[in-house]
Amino acid sequence: MKFLDSAKIYIKAGNGGRGSVSFRREKFIEFGGPNGGTGGHGADVYFEATESLNTLIDFRYKQHFMAQNGAGGQGKNKSGEQGKDLIIKVPVGTVIMNEDKTEVLFDLTTNGERVLFLEGGMGGRGNASFKSSTNRAPRFAQPGVAGEEIWVWLELEVIADVGLIGLPNAGKSSLITSITNSKSKVANYAFTTLKPHLGVLDIYDNQIIIADLPGLIDGASDGLGLGTQFLSHIKRCKCFLHMIDVSQDDVVTAYQIVINELKEFNADLLEKEEIIVLNKTDLIDNATLEEIKAELRKVSTSKIFHISVLNMEGLDVLSKALYELYQSFKPQVIESNTWSPI
Repeated sequence: MKFLDSAKIYIKAGNGGRGSVSFRREKFIEFGGPNGGTGGHGADVYFEATESLNTLIDFRYKQHFMAQNGAGGQGKNKSGEQGKDLIIKVPVGTVIMNEDKTEVLFDLTTNGERVLFLEGGMGGRGNASFKSSTNRAPRFAQPGVAGEEIWVWLELEVIADVGLIGLPNAGKSSLITSITNSKSKVANYAFTTLKPHLGVLDIYDNQIIIADLPGLIDGASDGLGLGTQFLSHIKRCKCFLHMIDVSQDDVVTAYQIVINELKEFNADLLEKEEIIVLNKTDLIDNATLEEIKAELRKVSTSKIFHISVLNMEGLDVLSKALYELYQSFKPQVIESNTWSPI
């Protein structure tokens, strides 16, 4: 299945049913009077987050969602049936924005979270509602009120405990394949990861969700490379595992490129916990490795680990460090969403 993290859709709530114009007609009863019923209420539209979905691919094939209209009123003062509410299910982590992407309307971050998005129109009043002492036989009724409608953008931001960041070809895909159940694409060229992959690290009866995110390049915050396609996902991660290829010429510059792009995109990201992981240590000697660590400590206070995914060295120590960091996470407080399109 392809990963789709953005979709534009049209949504319309149900129209209210039309009121009825009707008069009582029975044998031996003259001037029975009006008995037209009220139309049914149009169906409302809800969004619901579910863990059973992990992509917005379904919205590529269906972009229009229209809720059921209310039924019209009938004679004998019968009200029309109310439209059946429309529930649109989206993956956990979906952000709903207006058509111009200038306002976040809802942010669905927990499984089962449901929000009322659009309200259906009210049913029109039948002619029985307009009977009065001066108008004993009204011959008119109200039409139903039209339901609300809107175009919105859905954007999926991956929710994970740990986000793997770093320049392309740092070994992120190899790492997540080695320590989790993920099957990320691994190859000896940049940008093998074009879409986020999630893996689960099972350790000490805990499951840590790790996201293998597309690699950054200098200028990503301005849209270069995979740009903001990558950065939009990193906001959800509770901490970062910053991987660096120690075989390149300037490790410190490689580290600072990624940090600067995070800062340019959203400075709040730098407040998250970070672990630096030096990969491909099988390609350098111990003296060089210690020099690299010393240089990194001049620009960062983060803990530094070294591994060789190729030789499966240092993975157990790194996994335990991730577990300790995972244990320190504070519970997330979910704020209630309030918004009305009116």
